[in-house]
Amino acid sequence: MPDGEGGGTGSGRAAGAGAITEPAAEPASQPAGGPGPRAAGEDAEGRSGSWPGEALLLGVRHHGPGSARAVRRALDAARPRTVLIEGPPEADALIPLAADEGLRPPVALLAHAVDEPGRSAFWPMAVFSPEWVAIRWALEHDVPARFIDLPAAHTLAWERKADEDTDSEGAPPGDDRDPGSRADLRVDPLATLADAAGYDDPERWWEDVVEHRGPGRRDPFAPFTAIEEAMTALRDTYGAAGGERDPVREAYMRLQLRAAQREFGDGAVAVVCGAWHVPALRQKAPLTADRALLKGLPRVRTDLTWVPWTHRRLARAGGYGAGIDSPGWYAHLFAAPDRPVERWLTKVAGLLREEDRVVSPAHVIEAVRLAETLAALRGRPLPGLGETTDAVRAVLCEGSDVPLTLVRDRLIVGDVMGEVPATAPAVPLQRDLDRLQRRLRLKPEAAEREVELDLRKETDAERGRLLHRLRLLRVEWGEPAVSRGSTGTFRETWRLRWEPELSVRVAEAGVWGTTVLAAATARAEADAVAARGLAEVTGLAERCLLAGLPDALPTVMRVLADRAALDTDVGHLAQALPALVRSLRYGDVRGTDTGALADVAAGLAERIFVGLPPACTALDADAAEEMRRHVDAVHGAVELLEEVAGPERGTPLHRRLRDRWRAVLRVLSGRDGVAGVVRGRAVRLLLDAGEVERDEAARLMGLALSRGTPPADAAAWIEGFVGGGAGGGLLLVHDERLLGLVDGWLTGVPAEAFTDVLPLLRRTFSAYETGVRRTLGELVRRGPGERGGVPGAGSGTAGFADDLDAGRADAVLPVVRLLLGLDGAQRDDNGNQPAATTGQRQRPAGQPATISRQRSAGNDNRLTTTTT
Repeated sequence: MPDGEGGGTGSGRAAGAGAITEPAAEPASQPAGGPGPRAAGEDAEGRSGSWPGEALLLGVRHHGPGSARAVRRALDAARPRTVLIEGPPEADALIPLAADEGLRPPVALLAHAVDEPGRSAFWPMAVFSPEWVAIRWALEHDVPARFIDLPAAHTLAWERKADEDTDSEGAPPGDDRDPGSRADLRVDPLATLADAAGYDDPERWWEDVVEHRGPGRRDPFAPFTAIEEAMTALRDTYGAAGGERDPVREAYMRLQLRAAQREFGDGAVAVVCGAWHVPALRQKAPLTADRALLKGLPRVRTDLTWVPWTHRRLARAGGYGAGIDSPGWYAHLFAAPDRPVERWLTKVAGLLREEDRVVSPAHVIEAVRLAETLAALRGRPLPGLGETTDAVRAVLCEGSDVPLTLVRDRLIVGDVMGEVPATAPAVPLQRDLDRLQRRLRLKPEAAEREVELDLRKETDAERGRLLHRLRLLRVEWGEPAVSRGSTGTFRETWRLRWEPELSVRVAEAGVWGTTVLAAATARAEADAVAARGLAEVTGLAERCLLAGLPDALPTVMRVLADRAALDTDVGHLAQALPALVRSLRYGDVRGTDTGALADVAAGLAERIFVGLPPACTALDADAAEEMRRHVDAVHGAVELLEEVAGPERGTPLHRRLRDRWRAVLRVLSGRDGVAGVVRGRAVRLLLDAGEVERDEAARLMGLALSRGTPPADAAAWIEGFVGGGAGGGLLLVHDERLLGLVDGWLTGVPAEAFTDVLPLLRRTFSAYETGVRRTLGELVRRGPGERGGVPGAGSGTAGFADDLDAGRADAVLPVVRLLLGLDGAQRDDNGNQPAATTGQRQRPAGQPATISRQRSAGNDNRLTTTTT
């Protein structure tokens, strides 16, 4: 069944799964996957079965290990001449690939519309899925296997029609319920059966009654007979209410079943399908009625193939409507030859040991005992996932849920990813991507991992270009991350994780080209033409440089030049400039000519310089804050533009841009009509650049925070000076000069005005982190004393005092002498420390000591103590 559709056991594939375990009747020596071939009509013990002469209908729960084992036993006993499986019939040609050693579950059948690759459906299968077991059994016994569900051509067309109807009817947002799902049932069939049996949890009832018990030893068909009777009673009581799609699907399956019976005989056909459909397939519906249901169904052209799947995407939490809660646990149960609980807890212990947690064999033994005791207390046949999880939490994790989260993520769900052979059908773009992945040794993996790339190495540079090209194609295999330990442009860090849906994205991107390079180039050109804003085009130009798409750059640059010439919005220009300037850095490492970008960047900067001062006037608070961010961005871009220009190209031009920008900042800092946050930021940037002296900055601050300035403007000015993008409190912590300016102004505020200023300061400083505020308070507490002249003008950097603190200087001398090895080498005959080193005079009492570097006769550098 496609992802998200109804049908299957009870509530269909939408039914979840909780704890199950090895069937109680399972022999301890049985190999994984079930017993081997036996004579027709015999069960696991060689006794004859009770398969009726008509079609063998095996109703299963999708992705259930117990159902999978029961299917294997029933097929071994019945030996049918053909096996019919719930799935799209267009995939019949793909069934032989299941015998290929390169096709390793979990995998999924992917069907997508040829003219709309994004419209797709998946039919996932794991090694413990009954459908996969049936396929493998048929291939091993040279028996034809066929899919009999509604063709994917109708399924995808039906979904398209449903989407169109939903859009036209104006369905509420977020209502993505499938028309064929069982969400419309007033009574949940599983819940009804569980309630009748005295269970409050339908999942636990299903596990205890079906999964835990396993198939009977004397009759391998008995479990399927019981399930069919239960589902028949439910459908008789509540009807087939599975939406409008289920009756159509079941009519098509009946037609396929009739055709197989005519071809192979009534007693030679086995059907593996969701248990909910079994009563409908057993029903003797008129042939004309079934054909009438199928008449006039919409259809689209489709392509199908096998694609890798993951345990995480089998999980219901991953968004799979027919998902299960614990695919990793299910896989373990299906593969474990015996003692599943003991083997599971041993796996858990190994995982916890890898994470440096102390777990001994005694812990495992006690956990097994606790799980068995819990199962007995709860009246369960055997310990399930619930009991083992409780035992792991209590014994191995010592009551903590933190390591238990790791167990759930790594083992209960898991990151197992299937593999598909190269012989599987694929679009040309997918084949080119596979070739590049093999050549660059970038294997798709379900587990998230970080990859560090050194772009000075050719292989790493090609890896980076591939990942950037895939991002242009909306194939989000890799996500850029912050590089640790290096900020150079020669290094990239990527966080990689392959999701099954990316196969659909690759199929969608196939319309742009048959290779990754050609498709990315075509997509970049189309995106440039369709871009709505100037910033989008400049960002696209940067991505083209990162992806190494020289053929796309001319088109992107032409669109960029046209948009830049026509756009008069200073905000748009300011947004576009940083991306252009960043792009200039990539020429050295990636060998890309960025001369055209430099010219466009210089032109944009000139236009920004002209239009920025008028654009900063008459702004409300939100617009002023946005303009402040633009000022920061342009300032960084101009500084970087000078840095990357190099001495051999355009240095006078870029120096002129820097001088022009600083002149613009002077205009912004002194114009009364400019928003306060912009004026404060302009003063701060000029102070950092050395264009404004401390006295002048203090004067401008005093004017901005005077009583004649409205409180809102004063708050905005100080926010622009020491808040926001300027680094906030950390800037004041590490630059005591600025802290001295703020503190000097604050101490000079008259008492009657302080109550008006205090809310403004709280508004600014309350945004700082707690540790930053504490540090600032400590610096101010021990800092300034009496001041004269301009506030803050004469403040020193050591506690803001004008003179050196003699007591603090004396306190450091013993440590310095000890570090220099002078403490034991220079003592007099009586063992006393000399007053000063050779050649130094006695330091008067109260006079501080300083450390200076002197050149000795041996021409070596030495640290000595002197007096001042």
